[in-house]
Amino acid sequence: MATEKITIKAIVSAAKQKVWDYYTKPEHITKWNFAIDTWHCPRTSNEMKVGGRYVARMEAKDGSFGFDFDAVYKEINQGESFTYEFGGRLATVEFNEVNGQTEVTVTFDPETENPIDLQRQGWQAILDNFKKYTETN
Repeated sequence: MATEKITIKAIVSAAKQKVWDYYTKPEHITKWNFAIDTWHCPRTSNEMKVGGRYVARMEAKDGSFGFDFDAVYKEINQGESFTYEFGGRLATVEFNEVNGQTEVTVTFDPETENPIDLQRQGWQAILDNFKKYTETN
């Protein structure tokens, strides 16, 4: 039974190339890749090529919980979009210029353990954190 995909979006007040770089370069990913302030992303690696791996460590700052988000790139359109697979699920991230700003759209397959709304809120919180980081750096 196929589940409907979840889509989240943010309009970032920055040029598309900067938004792409901040979304894909490890030195930036560690600064924004968490949903709430009590968490952080202490390390990440990103091999931007088809078949390459993206691994981001996400954990509570107090060390009580953490996990590795581990994905493999399936498709990359440099500066435009990419799709990766993680745990049997797919996510696509698209970057579109809109009136001098950049719209980031993330569409992903939901998992089955948590409610759809909770998943949407979590991913949106991370994307909002990305927007804030990119616009202020």
